[in-house]
Amino acid sequence: AASSDTSRRASAHRHATDTMSDDAAPDTGAAKTPADFLKSIRGKPVVVKLNSGVDYRGILACLDGYMNIAMEQTEEYVNGQLKNKYGDAFIRGNNVLYISTAKDR
Repeated sequence: AASSDTSRRASAHRHATDTMSDDAAPDTGAAKTPADFLKSIRGKPVVVKLNSGVDYRGILACLDGYMNIAMEQTEEYVNGQLKNKYGDAFIRGNNVLYISTAKDR
């Protein structure tokens, strides 16, 4: 009897957790998974922060499963100051700390 009670509780917990996660945030059309997020920001302004602390801001052209990134209209910021402007930039994925959406430029 104890094991069936435990499985009922686990099932109820899973259901409650699923329900909570669906209701916790209002549906704003936001991406559901990291892959969905990355698909949704292609062609949009992004900030790519590297492990070195340098930021690249531009339009996300494409990326692959290794987080290799191609950007257009790219600007390089070091310590918050604009250092360079590039037409196209390619960033190797192992250097990427994060990708974030940016305000429209």
